[in-house]
Amino acid sequence: MTQSDDEKVRQFTVEADDDGVRLDRWFKRHLPQIGFATVSRWARTGQIRLDGKRAAPEDRLATGQVLRVPPGGATPERKGPAPRKELSEDQIAQAEAMVLCQDRAAIVLNKPPGLATQGGTGTKEHVDGLLDAFALDGPRPRLVHRLDKDTSGVLLIARTPGSAAYFSKRFSARSARKIYWALVAGVPDIADGLIELPLAKQPGSGGEKMMVDESGEGLTARTRYRVIDQAGNRAAWVELQPLTGRTHQLRVHMAAIGHPIVGDGKYGGPESFLTGSISRKMHLHARRLIIDHPDGTPLDVVAPLPDHFAASMVQLGFDEADGANIPEAPKAPPREAMKAAAKAHAKQYRKERRGERRGRKSGERGPAGKVPDKAPKAKAAPARSSKATPARKPAARNPAAPRGKR
Repeated sequence: MTQSDDEKVRQFTVEADDDGVRLDRWFKRHLPQIGFATVSRWARTGQIRLDGKRAAPEDRLATGQVLRVPPGGATPERKGPAPRKELSEDQIAQAEAMVLCQDRAAIVLNKPPGLATQGGTGTKEHVDGLLDAFALDGPRPRLVHRLDKDTSGVLLIARTPGSAAYFSKRFSARSARKIYWALVAGVPDIADGLIELPLAKQPGSGGEKMMVDESGEGLTARTRYRVIDQAGNRAAWVELQPLTGRTHQLRVHMAAIGHPIVGDGKYGGPESFLTGSISRKMHLHARRLIIDHPDGTPLDVVAPLPDHFAASMVQLGFDEADGANIPEAPKAPPREAMKAAAKAHAKQYRKERRGERRGRKSGERGPAGKVPDKAPKAKAAPARSSKATPARKPAARNPAAPRGKR
């Protein structure tokens, strides 16, 4: 964004990071002191211009367009951007030490175990509080996803509001591939499986804790796992891919099939701790992130293991090179494809209904003076319920086997 004649009529050139953004959203990003009511009034009276033409608040901007903004508009009662937090030299060094790579759109960190992603009650030290170290002259970087406090590994930070919106869409659409490494107690019977168990918040828990809930109210949760190596029957090294993004999903799912993550006493209890010199810290690491980048090339980042995890790998006889292969991308099951089709159909139906309602208001009629027939209602794909087998721990399904086999 470039600016000229700040005290009179202002002109801004739309940058690539704001391409496709609504005009009112642009004001919220770059001129937050100007309220929506003022923007609407300026647009209504023709004082806001895009390349010399009148613009409306809902118009989408394009890179290179010149935006004319009239003088004034600040409202004293409206707060501007929050002041930047002053960080100590140690905090700046801590933030810089986590950086794996960075560019104009993203900063990729290797979050250490024990450091929270965001603040909360009693949590003063967290990644979000260190992001001012990367905001020297530009906008403050933003979190677009998070890791549990005791989980280490790849954490993506968006540098600008535009890249934050871009990456957030990739995470919400499940096109980003998150690959975790974990050490688990015991060895799963199925070496390559899919865990499908709905999750819900555990009632009455002292803190944030989840549980398997097959009452029909639990949220769908799916985890793909693969055993990379095992140390006898004592422990296994597994690769995990969350296909949904529920709170504590990987931890709850592995504990539910009887193989809790090593060091996860919250969900695995005493069985999650191995005897001997194996660390009691949690052994869950966000090893790799593969996600589309705004410049059109894929962003593929690998995070080195924290010291305690690496030491446990050596003690159990595991070689990191054995997990170097890129896992096959999970295919969306037919059920998900049906849901996506139903969602698209419903969206089209709503668009048609909006057009029909506008036609009615304007007196538009079909043949013989009749209002056009209504479009048929979309039918949602039937949901499939999952029931746990009595007297057995919930089983992980082998994706390669027929659907009815376990």
